[in-house]
Amino acid sequence: MNIGMITKKHAAISPSKIAIIDHTSHRRISFGELEDHVLRLANALENMGARKGDRIAILSQNCMEFMALYLACGRCGFIALPLNWRLAAPELEKIIVDGEPRVLIYHQKFIETAGLLKKSTLSIKSWLEFGAGSSRSYEICLEKAPATFNTQWESTGDQDPLYILYTGGTTGASKGVLHSHSSTFCAMMNNTAVEGIQPTDVYMLTGQMFHSPVVMAITYLSHGCPVVLTNFEPKSALELIQNERVTAFIGITTMLNWMMAVENFEQYDLSSLRHVKYGGGPLPASVVKEAMEKFNCDLIGIYGQTEGIAMSFLTTEDHRNAIANNNLERLNSCGREAYLTTISIIDEDGNEIPKDYQTSGEVIIKSPANMLGYWKNPELTEKTIIDGWMRTGDIGKWDSEGFIYLIDRAKDMIISGGENIYSIQVEEAIYKHPAVLETAVIGIPDMEWGELVKAYVVLKPNTTANSDDIINIAKSHLASYQKPRIIEFVESLPKAPTGKILKRILRDKYWSEKDKSV
Repeated sequence: MNIGMITKKHAAISPSKIAIIDHTSHRRISFGELEDHVLRLANALENMGARKGDRIAILSQNCMEFMALYLACGRCGFIALPLNWRLAAPELEKIIVDGEPRVLIYHQKFIETAGLLKKSTLSIKSWLEFGAGSSRSYEICLEKAPATFNTQWESTGDQDPLYILYTGGTTGASKGVLHSHSSTFCAMMNNTAVEGIQPTDVYMLTGQMFHSPVVMAITYLSHGCPVVLTNFEPKSALELIQNERVTAFIGITTMLNWMMAVENFEQYDLSSLRHVKYGGGPLPASVVKEAMEKFNCDLIGIYGQTEGIAMSFLTTEDHRNAIANNNLERLNSCGREAYLTTISIIDEDGNEIPKDYQTSGEVIIKSPANMLGYWKNPELTEKTIIDGWMRTGDIGKWDSEGFIYLIDRAKDMIISGGENIYSIQVEEAIYKHPAVLETAVIGIPDMEWGELVKAYVVLKPNTTANSDDIINIAKSHLASYQKPRIIEFVESLPKAPTGKILKRILRDKYWSEKDKSV
């Protein structure tokens, strides 16, 4: 299986069908045009001296060229190395030093950052710029390259590396997560099985292409479905669903909340939606119910990591049954293991815990969709993947039917007065207040109790609440020792590129490295 051959197939079947709706540049690109672009890019990179296994970096927001790079790298056996454009040049330099790309392709809006990187990086032999107002070095290279197929590319695929996604996750320094054609294809199979993708679907990519949501876009593309590329903004996303008749997209808590908070939300025509996927951790049950009602479509919950994409799903049927049977606790679940995935939850001694909905342990995953390993870091790979099982670092429990409930990240657990407090449970209680848009709960040092529970809270637009309101709503749903003692209202929370809240940044001002691992 070679992921880069996707457009070859559909260009032959239906060359004029739209493949990419690039909202960022107002272009509509057919499968035939995308295939032509991929062929020229693949040949251009080879003409620059790139060979199988070489890394090709890209610094850009979502756009057609970004998708073409993934496909061209896959076709030739290069390794795509997408860069997080939100990072400052010194952080990008660290990634480039580690990944050692041979070529860096960048959008004109990042010309200043590229200029800084040119002064400090040695591995990059060629720099290509594209976009309005650019030098057009990228476009010129493509114009000179042939749109021909090299039969040598047919030997690429399966376990060959396809891309490296650098993730600091919520725990600090960036790590290069290496995925193959095979692991990507298996993740695509897991997504296809749960979504029931149809030829008439239109998918909107709301996440950034330098992270794992790009796999979902590639999945729809592989079925011959148009993919709408945008850079998320709530009002714009609603307009795109309405105008392009989008049938599916993925959002995290933040995205869905902000979309539902858009003025005159009910006036947008969202009737084309078949389902909305959500990830980044289970949504509070109250938010799930609100989303199902407001978007008026099915929901699918996905549990995954950059290291293990699409590990479990809470299906559309699971959501419907939970509502019909008034089993709202089920909506807090991550669902059950994906089609090609096996999940276990183990205690500190490595023994599988009982499915009693009480005992908790670490979630571990065995799946062909798991990463090959961490780039140039065999020691960390060996600690993370043991006997084929990947350690997630997530603490969970499960019920007799195999539904998984995440309690917390192992490093997010708060210990106060000798009691274990799981921040997700506190956050779930706080979300029950109707004015709360987002919240993040951490433990802060305390001489008497060891740690105190502190909650950061972002309120919805045009709403009010005070500290007592938040503490009282939490207290009514938690044991007394679990309630937050300190509330801080903020305008926004620090987030990773995926939209996950970065609790380590919130903790940094309270804990030194020697006090608490982050």
